Amino acid sequence: MKKLLLIFACSGSILGNAQNTVNITPQQYDVLKKNHQLDLSKNYAFVKNQNNQSSVKPTFDILSSRSSICSCMIPLDTSFSIVPFNGVDSFDLEFRNDDGYTSAITLPFSFNFFGTNYDSVFINNNGNISFISPYYTYTSDSFPSSIFNMIAPFWGDVDTRDSASGIVYYKITPTAMIVKWDNVGYYNSQSDKKNTFQLVITNGSDTLLPSGNNVSFCYGDMQWTTGSASGGVNGFGGSPATAGVNQGNGTDYFQVGRFDQAGNIFDGPYNATDSVDFLDNQGMYFDIASTGNIPPLVINNNLCDTIDVYTGDTLRTNASEAIFKISVSTPEINQTVSASLTCNAPANFSYVMSMNTPTFIEYTCTFTSQNLAENFYYVTVVASDNGTPVKQTTNITVIKNTYDPSIAGIKENKILAIEIYPNPSEGLITVKHKFNAISSPILNIVNVIGGNVLTTGLNSQQQTIDINSLAKGVYFAKVTSKEGESKIFKIIRK
Repeated sequence: MKKLLLIFACSGSILGNAQNTVNITPQQYDVLKKNHQLDLSKNYAFVKNQNNQSSVKPTFDILSSRSSICSCMIPLDTSFSIVPFNGVDSFDLEFRNDDGYTSAITLPFSFNFFGTNYDSVFINNNGNISFISPYYTYTSDSFPSSIFNMIAPFWGDVDTRDSASGIVYYKITPTAMIVKWDNVGYYNSQSDKKNTFQLVITNGSDTLLPSGNNVSFCYGDMQWTTGSASGGVNGFGGSPATAGVNQGNGTDYFQVGRFDQAGNIFDGPYNATDSVDFLDNQGMYFDIASTGNIPPLVINNNLCDTIDVYTGDTLRTNASEAIFKISVSTPEINQTVSASLTCNAPANFSYVMSMNTPTFIEYTCTFTSQNLAENFYYVTVVASDNGTPVKQTTNITVIKNTYDPSIAGIKENKILAIEIYPNPSEGLITVKHKFNAISSPILNIVNVIGGNVLTTGLNSQQQTIDINSLAKGVYFAKVTSKEGESKIFKIIRK
């Protein structure tokens, strides 16, 4: 009886507002949600219990997410802020919430969303952003949908109210916005399983993403799919979570997949529902700056990183061989996808088709460094759809083959002593080595597709090199002596 009276009191306090917009506290909203009494035709506007004058949480010092030097998952640092969701009590400086959303956040750049330019955005706690209005909707829909205008790296019932859950961060630069759901839990205040995923949108020219793209999805460890209000039990089952993009006109959209279970099963965006572990450490980039047919997606956890193999003792195949997966998918209904894979070291590269459906193909690839010179090698994927017009996507995976004296069992002091720092660099790097003048060491820097961008002699054993002329991004630096001794480094120009 007490619960019924509470529900009635909550309802009575909110129904007296405007016909379509309901002002409600998070506590009132939670009571209705638990009892499945939310009216999904209404727009719920969260109000604070106490005065909260903070619009943006000051930046912080906590670094909670791992990231490799070139991973698409951007590490948290003091340049990020906590997302200032509406309706949060003034004492909650972490903006923990369920189904929250922000006021419109101004972007200092123009974002092109299927031909429409936007200069403001709403960040929604439930794994998506939107442009026309915010969304509290916790049970996801499939795409295309005529209702929602959103970009959703993982649309599910995110709930960060439990103190063991992570929270949501964002960062805005003059040309990009990064939103990171970092180790977030699920409804109802559950944190036994957590998801980490990231969204990047840009003005289309920011070097944070590969050329020709303005959106990126990136995933860390993904452990749940569904909250209990959407029929989930212990984080799975019920209504699946959705990853994709939807303009809301029924024409401009794509879907990566829908997920409702643990495991690695994935058969494409529009077949059976899939397993969330498939997304672990995956990354994907795409361009949604124009209307019409969307090119195929290349899904690959090495999209912005390199695969490292090492020349040395041929008995240690764990160091000289790399096994990795590359997938291609058509994100639109009633299309098919095809692909070709090539390598500039064909004798050392092989693949098998480990999944083949009309909309999704997965390749398990093997690259071995045996009998190969120390150098960069490239696996090129060209994916095509059958849309109108036919669209193609080309992706290059970089494989770095390095001579490692520890693998070969030979001590090479001169090679081991080579250093390049700082890394990342804002414009100057220092190269240290132990070669003498007779060895005439040379520094070569190439971009991620192997194009040479800088070559210079190293006239002293500690030399500063100016790389300000290089665009921001990832490069590979190789120091080589006249005798052929060399070492390769992966470097970042910030």
